[in-house]
Amino acid sequence: MSPILRCARPDPIVRFAVLLMSLGLLALPSGAYGGAEEEAEKGAQALALPLEGEGYMFRADSYVNDLEADVGKAVRVQLFKGNEYKFCVAVPPDSGVRIDGTVLDFKGKPGGTVQVLEDGWGLILTYEPSKTGVYAVAGRQTEEGKQKKAPVAIITGYK
Repeated sequence: MSPILRCARPDPIVRFAVLLMSLGLLALPSGAYGGAEEEAEKGAQALALPLEGEGYMFRADSYVNDLEADVGKAVRVQLFKGNEYKFCVAVPPDSGVRIDGTVLDFKGKPGGTVQVLEDGWGLILTYEPSKTGVYAVAGRQTEEGKQKKAPVAIITGYK
């Protein structure tokens, strides 16, 4: 038999896991929130959709992670002078969590404009960097909403 066609025998643990999955007895983890991560990402995408009509191009990747009640979250982003950026930030709309955010420059100085949705589950940050470099998009929960851990999604657009 040719070495190209020869296959190694699968590990017994892998074979057992495949058997359990095929029988429906082993489910792979779908996230700690049971779909809430997807709801946060869909919320951010819904905020971005009208902005695409205004000429903003959104990056294909998004940031999704936990947002704690007592600790904010900051994400580093590379921004280029001459572009205008829109950051669409959202938690699941039905979570009851309300958010606020800002863009921080090299010195930690907040800047840009924030447009928070009336319901508070999403916002759009607009920022025009004065220099090319690494900035931070920072978000936190506000006291008006429920104080609980929730997934947050951020999508970046520019023109």
